[in-house]
Amino acid sequence: MKATPATVATPADEQLVTLPPHGLPGLLVLPPQPRGLVLIAHGSGSDHLSPRQRHTAQVLAQAGFASLRADMLNAMEVLDRRNTFDIPLLAARLVAFAQWLAQDERTAHLPLACLGASTGAAAALLAAHHLPAIRAVVSRGGRPDLAGAALESLQIPVLLIVGERDTEVLALNRQAQAQLGNRCELVVIPGASHLFEENGCLEEAARVAVEWVSGKLLEG
Repeated sequence: MKATPATVATPADEQLVTLPPHGLPGLLVLPPQPRGLVLIAHGSGSDHLSPRQRHTAQVLAQAGFASLRADMLNAMEVLDRRNTFDIPLLAARLVAFAQWLAQDERTAHLPLACLGASTGAAAALLAAHHLPAIRAVVSRGGRPDLAGAALESLQIPVLLIVGERDTEVLALNRQAQAQLGNRCELVVIPGASHLFEENGCLEEAARVAVEWVSGKLLEG
């Protein structure tokens, strides 16, 4: 089943799509002749219009990567705060998005990675546990610990990006790194807090993520 474009090509080549089976909105970015694809999973309290995720998508597009960022909850589900921490539910939505991408002629041929922030990182890791098509996962300011036992069974490369000043999340990421073993890398962004709002920090996190994804999807 194909998504229904709602608006066509902004200057950044963003296309609004509606994703089955729940009718969730998303933004598909297709640069000319994309060489890879990144499914972006936002965190709690965010949506597909998040400026941080849009920035990431733009950096990915400049490097030749298509991306999809979509809402993982509908308007009613968002009202129940517990759903934003329901990692199995969020992971199931990501799996559905990835399966749609695998059926769409614009993206079906592209190698797939997933990038998640906050609880979206745990959902991305759990989705990768269930779906071998996801070949690499990046967690940015994420909670990989919430993926639980799935961490120990993952056999794909994982990158954890954390702000230096995000001390509690950094400690949780170090624990997750120990569970993931040598297939995991941890990068700490100097001076950055949880949302990478400090000058240049979000740009540095995006640069690190794109360079790493390029290596793992295209060279690895």
